[in-house]
Amino acid sequence: MSNSGPYASLQIKDFRFFIFARLCVTVAIQIQGTIVGWQVYELTHDPLSLGLIGLAEAIPAITVSLYAGHVADIMDRKKIILITTSLLFFCSICLLFFTLGVSKFVFTYGVAPIYIIIFMSGIARGFLSPATFSFMPQLVPRELYANAISLNSTFWEGAAIGGPMLAGFIYAFFGISASYLADALLMASCIFFYLNIASRPVPPSVGEQNVVAKIKEGIGFVFSNQIILAAISLDLFAVLFGGAVALLPIFAKEILNAGPEGLGLLRAAPAIGAVATAVYITHNPIKKHIGKILLWCVAGFGLTMIGFGLSTNFWLSVGLLVMSGMFDSVSVIVRSMLIHTLTPENMKGRVSAVNSIFVGSSNEIGSFESGAVAKLMGVVPSVVFGGLMTLGVVGVTSLKAKKLIGLDKVS
Repeated sequence: MSNSGPYASLQIKDFRFFIFARLCVTVAIQIQGTIVGWQVYELTHDPLSLGLIGLAEAIPAITVSLYAGHVADIMDRKKIILITTSLLFFCSICLLFFTLGVSKFVFTYGVAPIYIIIFMSGIARGFLSPATFSFMPQLVPRELYANAISLNSTFWEGAAIGGPMLAGFIYAFFGISASYLADALLMASCIFFYLNIASRPVPPSVGEQNVVAKIKEGIGFVFSNQIILAAISLDLFAVLFGGAVALLPIFAKEILNAGPEGLGLLRAAPAIGAVATAVYITHNPIKKHIGKILLWCVAGFGLTMIGFGLSTNFWLSVGLLVMSGMFDSVSVIVRSMLIHTLTPENMKGRVSAVNSIFVGSSNEIGSFESGAVAKLMGVVPSVVFGGLMTLGVVGVTSLKAKKLIGLDKVS
């Protein structure tokens, strides 16, 4: 097996199955997120209800995340992944059931049953995230970390492109039940691929510390490393203030007059830019000026969000979202590489859990922030405000995180 070339990691069978599983679960989650958002807005016509979807998932994910990171460092990571993906499969089946004629839950109790299922999926994703993040580097040798991360980002973004577009077209031509059925089938396929990956040994533990001490150790590691802390903080505030995904159903229906098909394309647009950038980085890795590039790309993300908020042309909006995905992709790849290379193997679950709280859950909290601010200020002003806040965060980081600015390369 050759350890060189842009696709070297794909020569490893277990990594291929990991990528296929991630592809399936990501498409499933994207389909579910798109359809749930559209369904809830159809039922409520309230932008805050869209934000509450994100909050319903973020609260349980944040609550369990630190403990989940600890579990990922002391238990078989494959087993954790199988349990959590099985729970996500159950959630998909429930959402499908709510749309069938035999069930009157959604019509009797409004959107409450949907929020309950999203809450359950938040618990599952809280445990799944640190387990998958720390499992991936166990599948490839250290010299292939950068290659595996770039490929993982490429396939993830590719799935993020296909999921919303697929959701929009299935919903438009076959209805909501068919959309949730596709979600469930993809989750089942994800479980199949994970079952075919060999388990890896649990990383050896250092010391005989209790759970609280181990969690504190992971948090302390992040906060003592200025480079990692600055990188994940940038993403936290950029996504928290700059994201507009939760409001896309409103933009699609009321501002851009695009319908569900247009919503699918709008949801996919950032991923189109991200996957193009990830493919480019796979072939042309970032080798120097990493810190400065990261800061400029987060600033670019904020500028594109301001432009998107002000745009009333569908294709211009799509183009700006594509650009936002290009900038965001650089941040994702750099941050992942920093964590994987600077974190000890027996601490990756806990550190990735802190990363999930900073970055992963900020997507859901950012959705709530977008919905709440849109309720107070209006949809367009809320997006412009978020973009301006993102630029402010970049300015503060450039003043405070000198080690990140001076970061030239990682190895």
